[in-house]
Amino acid sequence: MRCPVCHRDHAYITPVYPCPCGAPTAPPLLRGAPAVPITHRTWTDDWVSVRCHSCGRRDQWPHPELCCPCGTVLRIPVRPVATRGGTTAAGPAAPAHIPLPRTAAHPRPPFRPPVIRTARDAVSAAALYLTWLGYRDVVQPEVRPLSRIDLRAAGLIAQVDSTTRPTSLRDVECLWLNALNSEVSSVFFSLAGYSDDARARGDGLAVPLFVLDLTGTPQPVNGPAEELVSTGA
Repeated sequence: MRCPVCHRDHAYITPVYPCPCGAPTAPPLLRGAPAVPITHRTWTDDWVSVRCHSCGRRDQWPHPELCCPCGTVLRIPVRPVATRGGTTAAGPAAPAHIPLPRTAAHPRPPFRPPVIRTARDAVSAAALYLTWLGYRDVVQPEVRPLSRIDLRAAGLIAQVDSTTRPTSLRDVECLWLNALNSEVSSVFFSLAGYSDDARARGDGLAVPLFVLDLTGTPQPVNGPAEELVSTGA
């Protein structure tokens, strides 16, 4: 999948969700169609109809997206679900049933992101997101420590990179080492995305990596981050 903004090529794997019947389901990608940058969000565009090939049930699932390291969030085109009459079914204004992945303990209300204008805003957005995920006692130090840990919570430390350069491998490794020494988990947030080796190391060390856009909405960019969004704290 190629980003139309920076022209970087990405390997993309379609997310798979469990149908209530137990069968894995995935939005059918529209092969050859270009990804489209997301400039604003609507309920209709954020959800897509997916039909289970096992039981025929049609449910609404999140529309596939991809976060490019350049900061662009891309919507991946999918094939519309065909109805029994041969036509395609458009998504409803609001789905009657929104199944959640089986790993999710409890449904969460929609995240309400704050607009990011300053580095401090980025840290505040990350703090709100961690609270939304279910972490308790999320605190932000008044003065950033030498360890560059921006947020602490029960069993967690987090770092927020608000610079204009992609987060480096060393940054991810240092956060992981700090978490290892403190016997807690770690999460990384970045405004400018991650270098390729940093993303690979985040996968290897099981550090959830998120990209923050200026609307204040964190987007997962690796497997551990997607799992954290599904399961919560």
